[in-house]
Amino acid sequence: MKSKQFTLFALILVQILEQFMINVLAININNNNNILPLEHVTTTSLLTNNEASKLLLSPESYLSLSHYHSTCPDLEGIIHRQVQAWIRKDYTFAASLIRLHFHDCVVRGCDASILLSHKGSERRAKVSKTLRGFRIIDEIKAEVEKKCPKTVSCADILTAAARDATVVAGGPFWEVPFGRKDGKISSAREANRLVPQGHENVTTLIQIFRDHGLNILDLVVLSGAHTIGRSSCDAINHRLHNFNGTRKADPSLDTKYLNSLKKKCAASSHVYVDLDATTPRIFDTAYYTNLGRNMGLLSTDQLLNSDARTGPFVSVLASQPLVFSSQFAASMVKLGNIGVLARPNEGEIRFKCSSVNRAY
Repeated sequence: MKSKQFTLFALILVQILEQFMINVLAININNNNNILPLEHVTTTSLLTNNEASKLLLSPESYLSLSHYHSTCPDLEGIIHRQVQAWIRKDYTFAASLIRLHFHDCVVRGCDASILLSHKGSERRAKVSKTLRGFRIIDEIKAEVEKKCPKTVSCADILTAAARDATVVAGGPFWEVPFGRKDGKISSAREANRLVPQGHENVTTLIQIFRDHGLNILDLVVLSGAHTIGRSSCDAINHRLHNFNGTRKADPSLDTKYLNSLKKKCAASSHVYVDLDATTPRIFDTAYYTNLGRNMGLLSTDQLLNSDARTGPFVSVLASQPLVFSSQFAASMVKLGNIGVLARPNEGEIRFKCSSVNRAY
């Protein structure tokens, strides 16, 4: 077992180092201020600026760490101050902002379509009914518009806010490349079909992530965001009382944990319980340790521990907090680059995050 864990640990470190090298090399910017396409950057050869400019850039290659340096230099300061203030008032907003960002990115990519508020939008979907943080993004956008009008997209604000929420909660920092634009389409039907709802099996989860360019390690690592999240009793009542129609509790739940959950959820199905039962306010690896003790709140979380494809990663991350922090940052960068609208003539810079510009 120790040999297998060491092998997985080594593989994770290799992936982290490879991603680090790609990120470092990708900051070679050509004369048009476009980042060198990541798929054409290797540790052994670099294209010249002229060669790079002739290549078709992938959407995420248009993103840049310096995108707002001259047009909105205090952008990240504005976002961080607002996020920090909100989380100081209510620590649960940290998980809410990360979740809001995830919901946005798995439907049509990271284009702020989750923020659009109209009949039939993602925001009105059944799967979105417990989402929070919209007001935070609106207030950040309002302040940004005063200082940098018609310049910063809602998609970039949401992506950076999720990063800062992680940092304020005690998690890792990572650089967010900017240049996303906002989408004009938002569909509740798409959200209900594409967003995981807590009852999928591991095979389905793996496929959902692969469809977005994310691998099994990304699945296990990003699930670690549940170290600071909450869920309603309504989402887990079936595990407590009628698992798979048996009229009994889920046998995979630790007995003491099961009894504790039953007490907390006895009053109402609208009561919220922590996804991490031990350190719910701290961004740490207790989430993975709890899975090893059969204390995963959602069935999708607990299955990550028991499935042969994901379980070994859970074991490694539970005992390697530095690896978790480094890989969480890398996986969040990958998440934030999904389906971005960054090419010329794609998307728009919304003046208000809840409405497309034609409404003005």
